[in-house]
Amino acid sequence: MKLPNPQFEGQTKGKLGNGETTGAVSTLVYDKLSYFFANEGGGILRIIVDKALSTRRAREAAKRAKELVRSKGGGGRDAGLPGKLADCISRKPAEAELFIVEGDSAGGSAKQGRDRKFQAILPLRGKILNVEKASLDKILANAEVGNIVKALGCGVGSEFDVSRLRYGKIVVMTDADVDGAHIRTLLLTLFYRLLPQLVSEGRIYAAQPPLYRAAKGKDVRWLYSDAELREFVGRGKATVQRYKGLGEMSPEQLWVTTMNPENRTLRRISVTECAAEAGEILDILMGDAVGPRRDFIFAHATEADMDV
Repeated sequence: MKLPNPQFEGQTKGKLGNGETTGAVSTLVYDKLSYFFANEGGGILRIIVDKALSTRRAREAAKRAKELVRSKGGGGRDAGLPGKLADCISRKPAEAELFIVEGDSAGGSAKQGRDRKFQAILPLRGKILNVEKASLDKILANAEVGNIVKALGCGVGSEFDVSRLRYGKIVVMTDADVDGAHIRTLLLTLFYRLLPQLVSEGRIYAAQPPLYRAAKGKDVRWLYSDAELREFVGRGKATVQRYKGLGEMSPEQLWVTTMNPENRTLRRISVTECAAEAGEILDILMGDAVGPRRDFIFAHATEADMDV
């Protein structure tokens, strides 16, 4: 195609400014590309379409990340916070703690048993999304993930800003049994993949609630494993109560055993020298591929602590 009087936009002349050429160029390109894709370039067309869809998903995810940050603006510190969040009184991140718990039952006990001065409670509804199997746009569109991000206030991805983090400690508090361990694993996967900066800075913790309450007369013990129970019961007859969930504990018991800074045990989640290995194991255990996960389970089956 030849043009007698070309006109360009800008000093670099990177774009043709002749409006009358638009129709002719579009027709020519459409005809040639249609012929190419129909007869020779089917595979290339699929690559182009996949690239376009991937770009759109990334654009939508970035937009969603910005919306999660903006939803907190314009109304003060508490604007845009999740409705189920029971916030703390303190506005100092260094002393404030956020407990993420599963379900309204455990959330109710935690809200009643906490110290409102510095402890906030965020109950989650149902099982958290496995982010290892989901695209970023699907992750950010998930309601529970959105509630966590809004409560933290620091944003995600390119919008992440640790100076906006509302809590110095983020504590994952789930049941002491294997079901609770599964929920805890899903939440830790979320933090490791979506908010790795919080993991690397040592902001993420796992609470250690008791699995049993055992008593021999006036000697009452909170036991955190089957091994501790066997040791205690082995020394004589005991009355044992097993907690199937945090909701079975009274607010006072939950405070004394799991939330009181003077008595509790928190495990800080950290990844230091073995970051690459941790990412690989996370991909094996939580990803889509079944084969590597099966091989890993067979290889380490004798090391498992089974709750049966």
